[in-house]
Amino acid sequence: MLRNQVQLLSKIATNDGHGEKSPYFDGWKAYDSDPYHPKENPQGVIQMGLAENQLSFDLVQEWVRNNPKSSICTTEGADDFKDIALYQDYHGLPQFRNAVARFMEKVRGNRVRFDPDRIVMSGGATGAQETLSFCLADPGDAFLVPTPYYPGNDRDLTWRTGVKLVPVVCESSNKFKITREALESAYKKAQESNIKVKGLLLNNPSNPLGTVLDRETLTDSLNFITEKNIHLICDEIYSATVFSEPRFISIAEIIQENENCNPDLIHIIYSLSKDLGFPGFRVGILYSYNDAVVNCARKMSSFGLVSTQTQHLIASMLSDDVFVDKFISESAKKLAIRHAVMSQGLAQVGIGSLESNSGLFCWMDLRKLLKEQTFEAEMELWHMIIYEVKLNISPGASFHCSEPGWYRVCFANMDDETMRVALRRIHKFVMQKKGVERKQCRRNKLEISLSFRRLDGTHKMSPHHSPMNSPLVRART
Repeated sequence: MLRNQVQLLSKIATNDGHGEKSPYFDGWKAYDSDPYHPKENPQGVIQMGLAENQLSFDLVQEWVRNNPKSSICTTEGADDFKDIALYQDYHGLPQFRNAVARFMEKVRGNRVRFDPDRIVMSGGATGAQETLSFCLADPGDAFLVPTPYYPGNDRDLTWRTGVKLVPVVCESSNKFKITREALESAYKKAQESNIKVKGLLLNNPSNPLGTVLDRETLTDSLNFITEKNIHLICDEIYSATVFSEPRFISIAEIIQENENCNPDLIHIIYSLSKDLGFPGFRVGILYSYNDAVVNCARKMSSFGLVSTQTQHLIASMLSDDVFVDKFISESAKKLAIRHAVMSQGLAQVGIGSLESNSGLFCWMDLRKLLKEQTFEAEMELWHMIIYEVKLNISPGASFHCSEPGWYRVCFANMDDETMRVALRRIHKFVMQKKGVERKQCRRNKLEISLSFRRLDGTHKMSPHHSPMNSPLVRART
């Protein structure tokens, strides 16, 4: 039967290019089969593999209640229903592109300007990445990608395009900083393998590291691609999740300061999935300084347009300067508090994490808990955490990390009490691994609760706890 299916269906339909067999997705499946619920399933798996920002939903919901005319599916907005429901120019509603351009500028501290006519919309950043891959490279060509990097890149950029990804190996000894030596080494290896390198993909802020690229690294990367005459793709979908210094620096700032660069080689990927917490709206943005790429991508966008209903709502919301300013400020504060709770909770039992200031996750260091410093030991520990501790975290191997023992743990997709439960489970597990008595474990449980209250202060976090859906539809996690 399987053999017959292979003969009947295409190579894309029958290959493993989607990456579903990755440990990253295995964790999702473990959660889907036994999801945690505080009352109905308190011993279930807690979802800490989902990079979703739920901490500021209260602000969004308040705005929606106060602006019913922004939706065409309300009594107040029904008069606009016909105009929005009919066919629109696939360039996107002008008010939508204008509002997104202004929002991108605000997130970058108004230090740069974006041309609304260069904005190409897509069905999430997943669609934007793939569209750009189609525009820049042919099957067999490659992009350089610093490690560790988001597992979905293996799907988004390569599955249907036939493009390859060549890792640029970064190491913990310098906090996974991208170096010129690492870039040159990866480029040379690709050439030796007769692979044509068409570009460099940077994720800034980084998923999974939660760090921002500094001016030196961005400038050096720009100089590198200029010398090689290859493209630079900057994935900036976490740009508004920066909650402390150093500030986020967009590649748009760097090219404004660099007269020797070729703007035709620069492209930015953006979305509203992480910064606003709207992954379900599937709003992805491709911004290119290359006219040919903009024109081609706009034609390709026909296969993944954002609905005009969504465009209409987003345009209205992002045009409200008071709301946008408040959201950006309050979201950063809430992320800072939750990050502190997570990192300090880990530190209480001697678990370190990479120093970070952005994103919706921590890059957790469990190297001391490995039986041996191998990826086999990393997977063994990960299975214990998934099936015994009942936490879905993501192993570093799925992010192509060059060193075993690192794990991504997400902290912004749950309510306060679920976070407490997760930290207690981690504490209990580490105590058992270290052979500490239960009395000490109980004392640390109390410390978690008290420290959480101290950090929480007057900032009230989102009370929402929503069940997660299948990993196959969570395109940009």
